[in-house]
Amino acid sequence: MKRWFEPLTTAWVGIITHKLRSFLTILGIVIGVAAVISLMSIGRGAQSDIMARIGNLGSDLVTISPGASRFGGVRGAAGSIRTLTQEDAGAIAEQIAYIDSVAPIYTSNLQLIVGSENTNSRVTGVPPQYQQIRNLDVAYGTFFSEYDYQRSARVVVLGSEVKETLFGETVDPIGQRIRMGANIVHVIGVLETKGAGYNSADNSILVPLTVLQQMVAQPRTSQGERVISSIALSVGNEDQMSAVLEEITSLLRTRHRLGPNVDDDFRITSMQEIAETITETTGTLTLLLGAIAAISLLVGGIGVMNIMLVSVLERTREIGVRKALGAKERDIWSQFLIEAALLTLTGGIIGIIIGWLISYSVNNSGMMTTVVGTDIVILAVSVSVGIGLFFGFYPAWNAARLNPIDALRSE
Repeated sequence: MKRWFEPLTTAWVGIITHKLRSFLTILGIVIGVAAVISLMSIGRGAQSDIMARIGNLGSDLVTISPGASRFGGVRGAAGSIRTLTQEDAGAIAEQIAYIDSVAPIYTSNLQLIVGSENTNSRVTGVPPQYQQIRNLDVAYGTFFSEYDYQRSARVVVLGSEVKETLFGETVDPIGQRIRMGANIVHVIGVLETKGAGYNSADNSILVPLTVLQQMVAQPRTSQGERVISSIALSVGNEDQMSAVLEEITSLLRTRHRLGPNVDDDFRITSMQEIAETITETTGTLTLLLGAIAAISLLVGGIGVMNIMLVSVLERTREIGVRKALGAKERDIWSQFLIEAALLTLTGGIIGIIIGWLISYSVNNSGMMTTVVGTDIVILAVSVSVGIGLFFGFYPAWNAARLNPIDALRSE
């Protein structure tokens, strides 16, 4: 045991004997580790925040939009291209396995009048299944039912931001009337706030699709099929997502009579694919932030080597005395190497504490979400010790090779 503890004890005595030098040695490591912890926690937090917002929509959500991906190198506008029909949605529901629900969606701009409020807004017509597909929760009131849908009840469900715009924060909108074009509808529900994000429902104005079809003239194809804005569906078995998307593509190409050399006239987007892309992108961003912060660790490591070389020079006589008393080269080498590792480990621990405090403060301030993972902490500690061993090797090797006679003559 003495063989292992003696170098540690000697190295620790060397550290506390030269407090200022030890402080300067660990300062660069503290700054570097704190930067790594705080920046990587911000990257992880951004990823967590985005994934939570996508999770609100449901990872089983698939959206089909009209229009080819590109026309002559220019992306087509979904609102101006009419390639999806309500009958397409019905065919998908009937012929594709592993699908829980399908919702045809049609949108139209209508004038809304509530008291003195007069605005032109986008109204969305959907079936009742849309609530389950989009994972929408009602804050108060209710969503329209299948019965409302079948009898074309003049009811509307509002997003939280729309409710505040039309009625303010204090007025209860349930039961209130809204003039929608030439029609009167009654508010029966308000959706819970989802927050800003992809396809947020906070600005939604939802009515039964059968009602909107009565309010506006819905376009039809040359075959008499009803044109819609998009299709939303949920896949029951996410493991079958890829197979389901391929089957939907094949079905729609057949229904739209597209030849083998003709591009799709629709776009399919799944939340699963979006989540995977975002995870990959934010993961790369987190690593990039960590790499930028690691540069300061590299600078700190160079500082460790410089100060350890100065330490060896200042303690030349001490090294000579130890060698004269029987210390071997490996004893001197291990003393200085362990001293460097202890210094950087101490700096790493202090840096972790400071980095965590920074992340905690940023998270509590509400500016952004931060996540300090155990793996980041372990990585920071490991890198700290590794830097000490790597950059302490050369000074330790120099110390171990000093000639004891020359060392004793040193002043």
